[in-house]
Amino acid sequence: LRGPSGVGYVREMGGSWHARSLSEQLRWAVLVLSLCGQGALLCPEGCQCAWDSGTVHCANAGLREVPTDIPRDTVSLHLEGNQISTIPDGAFQNLPHLRDLYLSHNRIENLSPGAFRHLSPDLKLLDLSDNQLRQANREDFGSTRAKTRLYHNPWHCTCALQELMETLNLEPETVNGIVCESSARGGEHAGQPLVKLLDAGVNFCSLQRKTTDVAMLVTMFAWFGMVIAYVVYYVRQNQAEARRHLEYLKSLPSPRKTPTETDTLSTGF
Repeated sequence: LRGPSGVGYVREMGGSWHARSLSEQLRWAVLVLSLCGQGALLCPEGCQCAWDSGTVHCANAGLREVPTDIPRDTVSLHLEGNQISTIPDGAFQNLPHLRDLYLSHNRIENLSPGAFRHLSPDLKLLDLSDNQLRQANREDFGSTRAKTRLYHNPWHCTCALQELMETLNLEPETVNGIVCESSARGGEHAGQPLVKLLDAGVNFCSLQRKTTDVAMLVTMFAWFGMVIAYVVYYVRQNQAEARRHLEYLKSLPSPRKTPTETDTLSTGF
């Protein structure tokens, strides 16, 4: 109710009415609107934020990159079903409370070096399934121990992927979905789950070491050949110089023989 002097009346639980000035009511209204506006600004465009649970829903929002204004208190982040093609370094480093990260059904082809290096140590789930990933290595994931999903990607199986498999905490029921579309051995293992190849004794790292050893041997022989060629060239050059010097000496006129005292005496007799 409002009195004749512009004073508002508020009924409290006891049933009595108390006056509240119009200016005080306005201050409360401005405060509420300010808080509402702040909350709206904290939620990325195209996303829905549930502040009570710390959940940010950005699924199927047509996003082409990871939003940069994700609330710091986010616990569960849904980015699945978008058109994200790359994960930049430190994309999630300002989310210290993040526990679940959903990135499935995107177009992720590349992970920047250290893309997941700064993930919260409390992260429990990292979903990268159904993307376009072909390569990844341990440095991209840092020390995360989150349960990780990597299935349904066109993987190129190499030593780096093998080491990553041995490092990550992969979700057991999804490991058979990590299939080699191609491999370091050509099409020999195409279409086969990487975990089954490893269980069968295939070692992509031993292949890489053999390749490295062969390359080192070839390099050593190349340098050795260059040294031998230089030595041969140097010896031949010296021989040619010696021949030219000898021929020059031979071409010089013979010196005249000067008469000696013995020759004079023998002539007198």
